[in-house]
Amino acid sequence: MDEFSTVFSVKTTEPSDGPSRPGYGPAPGGQAASAAPVSRAQARVLSALQAEAEPVTLTDLSILTGLHANTLRDHLDALESAGRVRRRTAAPTGPGRPRTLYAPLPADHSGGSEYAGLAAALASTIHRTSPQPARDAAEAGEGWGHELAADRHRPGETGEAGARGNVVALLDEIGFAPRSDATDTTVRLTRCPLLDTARRFPDVVCAVHLGIVRGALAEYGADPSGAELHPFSEPGACRLHLPASPSDVRR
Repeated sequence: MDEFSTVFSVKTTEPSDGPSRPGYGPAPGGQAASAAPVSRAQARVLSALQAEAEPVTLTDLSILTGLHANTLRDHLDALESAGRVRRRTAAPTGPGRPRTLYAPLPADHSGGSEYAGLAAALASTIHRTSPQPARDAAEAGEGWGHELAADRHRPGETGEAGARGNVVALLDEIGFAPRSDATDTTVRLTRCPLLDTARRFPDVVCAVHLGIVRGALAEYGADPSGAELHPFSEPGACRLHLPASPSDVRR
């Protein structure tokens, strides 16, 4: 797994690149993001979501609020950016792309700061004591990815395309706010649950995150070897590449 050391050492040794570039990389996730204020109109949409026991579609929410779908999209985008709403892709039920579902997030994630502090301490220890911190972090992440995927069994589409969709949904659930293309091969990770720690120790934290992706892909039955993470590679996001088979590309 030497490729982890190669990829992430480049990001940490060039001051003009990677985590140090202003505006590049994702927004923070977790407690800091969720504290952002919302407008009265956004609060109305959020209240409607909070009143529902299950995540709802845009059409359902339009009926509940009486608002046009285009208006709702703007409010939902703002609420998601504020850390108040999470979107995920439902399991496929037939032809066409699966439905998008929306659910509220709590305004305060209890224990978030303590978790971030623990993660920072662990990342610092691995960075300082391991002879190959990226490799060790990636191996830990792969094990974690297997566990996360196994705990979230997703029926529906199978094969590599299904695995990619499942991984994108998993990343959404754990706070990365992914934005993917139509085939789920190029994914923009617009939030990072451990952004401050990732900026300090990208060789460790980013390797863990790539390991999670690869472990989840393997758990869902896909070949994880082609997965690549480019941390802080573009304005507002990290870029994740999920491998596609030749049959996926032809479709």
